[in-house]
Amino acid sequence: MSNVRLVDGPSGGPAAGPPARPTDDEALDAYSSVITAVARDLAPSVANLRVYRRVRGGRRVGGGGSAFVLAPDGYLVTSAHVVEGSAPDGVASFVDGREMSFEVVGADALSDLALLHTDGRDLRPAALGDAAGLRVGQLVVAIGNPYGFAGSVTAGVVSALGRSLPVRSGSAQRVVDNVIQTDAALNPGNSGGALVDGRGRVVGVNTAVAGVGLGLAVPIDTTTRRIIAALMADGRVRRAYLGIAGGARPLPPRMAGRLGRDRAIEVVEILAGSPAADAGLQPEDLLVEAAGVQLRGVDDLHRLMTEEMIGREIALTVVRGGDERRMSITPRELGHDAVG
Repeated sequence: MSNVRLVDGPSGGPAAGPPARPTDDEALDAYSSVITAVARDLAPSVANLRVYRRVRGGRRVGGGGSAFVLAPDGYLVTSAHVVEGSAPDGVASFVDGREMSFEVVGADALSDLALLHTDGRDLRPAALGDAAGLRVGQLVVAIGNPYGFAGSVTAGVVSALGRSLPVRSGSAQRVVDNVIQTDAALNPGNSGGALVDGRGRVVGVNTAVAGVGLGLAVPIDTTTRRIIAALMADGRVRRAYLGIAGGARPLPPRMAGRLGRDRAIEVVEILAGSPAADAGLQPEDLLVEAAGVQLRGVDDLHRLMTEEMIGREIALTVVRGGDERRMSITPRELGHDAVG
């Protein structure tokens, strides 16, 4: 019998060989696994946009951005500023190599949202989430397709909620509410792409860079869904307006104590021929309440001016010269010459 001696390992058993190396899948931590899964699932739903506009002399000037698929029959969502201009058209490219022309169904500069339609079929729609459920610190992934055929993915967290984004169309201006701030880097051409939660649901439309390492996204919420539905049905969004320019101002102490609030909107300018002019509003008036809603700043008034307010007489509470007054006003439909 051969006298063979076994060398014991640390536990007293036979010595072990070199440890097995983990596979690539095993090496992924939970964070990376979420990001790779989201990128894999959403990439086919995100398009690169090449936008062309005819200018004087017949030349075609190009621009670009990203979009994501809303419905399998060719509808895409992007940012309005990506396709702004007169009669833009262009080409949408997907990571599977497909290219298809698109037309702008409708664009709403005052929410920075646009709806496109392509001649493609059997597109993979992205699942829509609800930004109302987001929490500061939550993981989000920004997905765009800025270069075509190669999606761009950056990850970060929700760094702030409830931000406001001022937007303008002509002289009309508005504030987009509840904007999402994230530290997921937005690469060039990512505007119009999707901001996605860890479950792969689109919770925002990437719209702007707020500063170094900070991006902003228009939230997917009830208001956004209503805007997209209006663009699909009518190609535009109808809003009410009063025809004033103004800003927040503290109420005089005596009036603040009497009304139980400390701020109001000071009227700075009245647009000629506007509902505000017809109602007899004057510069330096303080708007305290409209249609039963307290007005502490211009944002409160913008939120109130929905389509349902067009042509509807509403009550105003105004402070003029230290005296409280009750007035009525009938908002009209917002046009590009309106202020607010």
